[in-house]
Amino acid sequence: MKRKQHLKYILPLCVSALLLTAGPIAAQEETTTTGTAVSSSRNTLTVRSSGGQYQLFVYDRNTTRPASIPAGSEVRVTWTPGDEPGVGLATNISIVQSSPSSQGTTSTTQPVVPPEVRRVERDIERQVRRYQIGVRAGVALDPELILIGTQAQVGPFFTRDIYFRPNVEFAWGEVTALFALNAEVIYRLPITSRTGRWSSYVGIGPGFNFLHQNFEKTTGSGNRIDFGDFHSDTGLNILGGVRYRSGMFMELKTSVYSQPSPTLRLVVGYNF
Repeated sequence: MKRKQHLKYILPLCVSALLLTAGPIAAQEETTTTGTAVSSSRNTLTVRSSGGQYQLFVYDRNTTRPASIPAGSEVRVTWTPGDEPGVGLATNISIVQSSPSSQGTTSTTQPVVPPEVRRVERDIERQVRRYQIGVRAGVALDPELILIGTQAQVGPFFTRDIYFRPNVEFAWGEVTALFALNAEVIYRLPITSRTGRWSSYVGIGPGFNFLHQNFEKTTGSGNRIDFGDFHSDTGLNILGGVRYRSGMFMELKTSVYSQPSPTLRLVVGYNF
């Protein structure tokens, strides 16, 4: 019992420590780059410099930019470094000279964007998608269980960092079976860029658990587990985790005011 009570406070203490130690992002000096726009999307712009180097920029609603950026246009981008080489955070984008095709002349063959740049473009577009679905798996402690599940992610709502993430988990162990419906809200901690390589988050929400624990003697020798009589309880889930731009995520979750639901769950998953 003491071990269970201690485990219930591990995750909240870790989350509190993270919030206290996470300071504001230091201001970085802006740089201006001029080059040819190779491709653009709702959230990214790829520019080729005169030296043939490719630079990927990400932007959001706070970026000053034209309504459209035709491929082949000469552009000037003011940006700050991102959290990885080759990716910048654009603050201002302007078109210096329109593309030849927009002026009625024949355009030259478009250059081939390196595959690694295209991969980052796809990952960023998936990361900022409003609707996502995913799968999850992991282990639960006290009682010890193996779990699998699915989830959806919708948002952001109200601010750029709040998402609604309902999920379903099924877990089983030696003497326990669990089916959980979780209506969780997560908050992305603004200590990294929204389109950065990774981001951390915390969350909270109700959990509706349907489970059964029974260890019953058979008429002969040995034991068997009977899963014929389920009961339910409602608890409060508190969680924290890290998600990567590739779609992978890892998190810790505890359930309070709920017994005998698992005290701690270690989960890894993937968002499509």
